[in-house]
Amino acid sequence: MKLAVLFSGGKDSTLALHRAAEKETVTCLVTIVSKNKASFMFHTPNIEVTKLQAEALELPLVQRETEGKPEEELKDLNEAIGEAADAFGIEGVVTGAIESVYQAERIQRICHERDLWCFNPLWKRDQQDLLEEILERKFEVIISGVFAYPLDESWLGKTVDKDLIDRLLRLGREYRISPSGEGGEIETTVIDAPLFRRKISIMDASVDMEKTSGTYVIRKAGLVRK
Repeated sequence: MKLAVLFSGGKDSTLALHRAAEKETVTCLVTIVSKNKASFMFHTPNIEVTKLQAEALELPLVQRETEGKPEEELKDLNEAIGEAADAFGIEGVVTGAIESVYQAERIQRICHERDLWCFNPLWKRDQQDLLEEILERKFEVIISGVFAYPLDESWLGKTVDKDLIDRLLRLGREYRISPSGEGGEIETTVIDAPLFRRKISIMDASVDMEKTSGTYVIRKAGLVRK
């Protein structure tokens, strides 16, 4: 089956891509670039890096901008999926949804309208298991956004490793935040993964922090040999 992956460049959509590729054919990536940094639907930190990630994966990228207005942004997603269907003959769409019913229901509705299969390989996964799977698969992931107390700027740009996961799990128990960021507490950017033919090298970055919200802004990056 030919599939498109809704791709944000974060850990969840990248892991969903790897899982889908184990059984089906991933033919393209679909990325929505939202001008609304508070979008409930779409990941925004370092979304521009998806172009490099698509190159690293050697997959075509269907990218579309949206103003990010609630519900209206779904029209842009629908059109992007339609473009992927026309260009690559996709039969289904893969998402990295884990807990968000808001996102899952809306994507499923679009797929149903277009007679496409909607595949959510990470749905309701245990969050600790998910984070550990990322390490087992040797993903290189950095924290690109923090949006909840007690997370602060010291987390930004950090690589997700065993120690960092242990810290997230402790904070999850103590402050009732989602260890994998399902409540929007953190965002991530994947620098390398098994299906990447080349690795992303960050050449210039900065931290943009305000109160309990901040992003690690990748200003310049390129691809290097693994």
